[in-house]
Amino acid sequence: MKIKTQQFGEIEFEDDLILTFDDGPFGFEELKKFVFIKPENSYFYWLNSIEKPEIAFPVFGLRALDDTFPQVEEHEAFGIVTLNPDPLKITINLKAPVYINQDAKSGYQKILDNEKYSLYYNLFVE
Repeated sequence: MKIKTQQFGEIEFEDDLILTFDDGPFGFEELKKFVFIKPENSYFYWLNSIEKPEIAFPVFGLRALDDTFPQVEEHEAFGIVTLNPDPLKITINLKAPVYINQDAKSGYQKILDNEKYSLYYNLFVE
């Protein structure tokens, strides 16, 4: 399959790399099919919509930040990243992680009922 993305131009991938979200990410519930992209030399992965290839979410593996972050069996937790030209203003949404099961090719987003996790966690500090 091929799609034309905003970040990477035209990309080609096998159908077995497509992740399905039954409910879509919050605010984008109509988007159900995504491809998970890991650019070389990047801290971030990208969750790129197949239905609307111009929509992509940079995500960061939350286990790298906190090895006690709530995980779900057979799923890996990722936080959606808000990018900024100033690295000190890059934030990660820890409150509503995206859970991905690459073996089952599925994902979902969940709001954590815990005040410990912020919507705007600063990835870098001075």
